[in-house]
Amino acid sequence: MSYKFPLLAACCAALLSLSACGGGGGGDSTPAIPVSNPATLVVSDSVVGTGAVATNGKKLSVNYSGWYYSASAVDHKGAHFETGTVSFTLGVGDVIAGWDQGLAGMRVGGKRSLSIPSTLAYGSSGRGPIPPNAGLLFEVELTKVE
Repeated sequence: MSYKFPLLAACCAALLSLSACGGGGGGDSTPAIPVSNPATLVVSDSVVGTGAVATNGKKLSVNYSGWYYSASAVDHKGAHFETGTVSFTLGVGDVIAGWDQGLAGMRVGGKRSLSIPSTLAYGSSGRGPIPPNAGLLFEVELTKVE
């Protein structure tokens, strides 16, 4: 199985085992993690970087943390699912569309929050531990542009 989000595979086993604890097997298709979505992609800089600019076709290196989007949480951070470092080429579909769109224009040294609707993440089918129709929230630090 191939993941568009490279480090997501590392958390699959742990999260799948957690979701397996959620019920008594009656074929219930309700995900163990409640899902909600922001209406659109929401991009917010907490730190504006001063280095090179992320543009399509450039290789980016980032540190990130990801949560399920929660409309009811003050900061919209639901359950945390992953923290890591990844490098990818921006704008070519190496990562989810919310990242390709949300990281463009960011500068090295910057920190940005991305609230991503499921349509720009893993959609109605989900992928791995991400349930169908789940909005995601990421905090991303851009460390390098090549």
